[in-house]
Amino acid sequence: MDILIDNRQNIVHIDKKTEELIYKTVLEVLKQEAVELDVEVSIILIDNEQIRELNRKYRGIDKATDVLSFPMLEEGLAEYKVGRDVCPVEDFDNGMQAVLLGDIAVSMEKVVAQAEEYGHSRQRELSFLIVHGMLHLLGYDHRHPEDMMIMREREEKILSSLNMSR
Repeated sequence: MDILIDNRQNIVHIDKKTEELIYKTVLEVLKQEAVELDVEVSIILIDNEQIRELNRKYRGIDKATDVLSFPMLEEGLAEYKVGRDVCPVEDFDNGMQAVLLGDIAVSMEKVVAQAEEYGHSRQRELSFLIVHGMLHLLGYDHRHPEDMMIMREREEKILSSLNMSR
């Protein structure tokens, strides 16, 4: 299991406790979604300007957002909607050391602002955004109301298990 943290911002000091929270959150998503594969995930911590540039470049939306997910698998885990269907390990035996799930970019400026706006801790907001991003890497989406409801239920269950509920 490789969880890589790349801190490219200077808005929020990233200490050992914050790194541990990120690791714990990613691992809890994988546990709750019954992912038993060796996976690799990159978490990139950036500022509003950097996430705005990524959002513009990859989604055509010229504004800052809180989290972006970049799944590496066009097929595989994403097509199984992990957690809702069985995900056979043999489908992913491709000789790699780990299955590259993808990258999650989080705006730490948005973490600070949204924690204040919603009246909860920065840790809770960061955990929420990591959970949200991880679920996207695993194939969840919220384009349709029924999919949004499923995703929100998963997010709340995972956050609750981390003692990060509202």
